[in-house]
Amino acid sequence: MIATSRAALFYAGYILSTIVWGTLAVAVGWLLPTKARFNFVIGVWTRMVLKWLAWTCGIRAEVSGRENLPKEPCVLLVKHQSTWDTLFVQTLVSPQTTLIKRELLWIPFFGWAFAVTRPIAIDRRAPRRAFKRLLEAGAERLSAGITVTLFPEGTRVPWGEQRPFQPGGAALAARTGRPVVVVAHDGGRYWPAHHFAKRPGTVRLRISEPIASSGKKYSEINAIAEDWLASEMRRLEASATHPS
Repeated sequence: MIATSRAALFYAGYILSTIVWGTLAVAVGWLLPTKARFNFVIGVWTRMVLKWLAWTCGIRAEVSGRENLPKEPCVLLVKHQSTWDTLFVQTLVSPQTTLIKRELLWIPFFGWAFAVTRPIAIDRRAPRRAFKRLLEAGAERLSAGITVTLFPEGTRVPWGEQRPFQPGGAALAARTGRPVVVVAHDGGRYWPAHHFAKRPGTVRLRISEPIASSGKKYSEINAIAEDWLASEMRRLEASATHPS
């Protein structure tokens, strides 16, 4: 009952902040240069939401490996378990662009504001066209100094499950020669996908060392990234089952 009440309070503030900030972002965000636009439209809003989440639901984060994030733009592959990771990843690198399904841009206020930052929106019903768009738009964003963020499993994966990576992120890295950085976390323990109530606790987020892509096939890059994520997730799961 308490968890449900806290979640209700969180969503009330979440919706209100999305309406207010989304309106402001659409009104003035497009006037700003790329990095300032990302920080204003996405950075400020996500930090507000995450602080509100910590206050209402007691969910915070502990980050290890932040020093592994390169200063140059990279391809960021993030474990996707719930809405939490889509929010928190926006605080790791600035500026960045995210590969999303285009329907997200149709959501009032949130989608309208998100569109101002020029995410890479694709139609999942046309996979070949979506793959081509990722490679073309992703290469353009990287050359402009913008990190490209993807959720390599393609969909939310419940805490404790693993799924193979799709080829898009690794193919983009192989094509551009940009490094790949992988992000593991246990956010699904505290904010499970498709669940209203949330569990208080500290999400542990781990960032890999950059994976060089130059001279590698996308299948090699994917194998290295997938192995690192699987290994790190096993550690997180084991420590959750047998805390020290």
